[in-house]
Amino acid sequence: MNDHFVLLAGTANPALAEAIARGLGVQLGACTVEYFRDTELSVRLDEPVRGRTVFLIQPTSPPVNDHLIELLAFADACRRASAARVIAIIPYFGYARSDKRAGKRSPIVASMVAGMMQAGGIDHVVTIALHSPQIEGFFHIPVDNLSPVPVLCNALRKHLPPDTVVVSPDAGRVAAAGEYASLLNLPVVVLNKRRTSSTETVVTHISGEVQGKSCLIIDDMISTGGTLLESIQALTAAGANREIVIAAIHGLLVDGAVTKLERAGVGTLFLTDTVPLPEQPNGKLEMKVISIGPLLVRAIKQICAGGSLSALAEGV
Repeated sequence: MNDHFVLLAGTANPALAEAIARGLGVQLGACTVEYFRDTELSVRLDEPVRGRTVFLIQPTSPPVNDHLIELLAFADACRRASAARVIAIIPYFGYARSDKRAGKRSPIVASMVAGMMQAGGIDHVVTIALHSPQIEGFFHIPVDNLSPVPVLCNALRKHLPPDTVVVSPDAGRVAAAGEYASLLNLPVVVLNKRRTSSTETVVTHISGEVQGKSCLIIDDMISTGGTLLESIQALTAAGANREIVIAAIHGLLVDGAVTKLERAGVGTLFLTDTVPLPEQPNGKLEMKVISIGPLLVRAIKQICAGGSLSALAEGV
């Protein structure tokens, strides 16, 4: 048992938690997670944490509410067991898209979740690629938002032809596209969209040349794949090469997203393991999974040593 910290994992992403434990050369802390027949949650710490720093590894991925409550229950258990501090490692931060009001009578759920985490006893949050960086402002505790883009670019470099352009699927991803383009030394293309309803958008024009080009579409997350399908259709209609590469960080992949992308002609899909991913599809689409475990191992080591995470947060 490590004398200085304990590593605990919820049920959201056990494979990533095990990888982090191996990277640190420690065992995951002993704990029990159970659900009663009425779906209520029971969490128990099976080893002492008094006076120790606790790292809780738990993305709030689907089912988001279950995994969020599990994280909060762990934090409360650690606080009541006199942990010195509780640091939540949240590779995927659910509800990040609800960072502003959509109407006069709608909530800002990301702010509400931040308040719940702080009230539950979390002292520090480490996360990966927040959908909206301004979510940090909802917290009154330290938040480190780490970028996995350099790790993804190292894997992408040998798979992209020289004529590739980096495609931002909308104006909100331009900064991220610029980060990829800078590291890969490639030009950026932006898809400009107009919202037609609360759930639908249409590509109005493309800023940049894609005729005869290979395209790397980047995004922070893939949920249903609808946004990417719209982007692929616009690019192919503009004369881009039909086999497209996609790089995303959080592969939620719900509602048959993988099948949709495969049918749309996506050749390769690069994802990180912030959330559990489905098995390699049987068709032509190739899924390459890049682990962010080493990045989080470095972050935990820096925290334990009292060092800064600024270089890691910037993807250095």
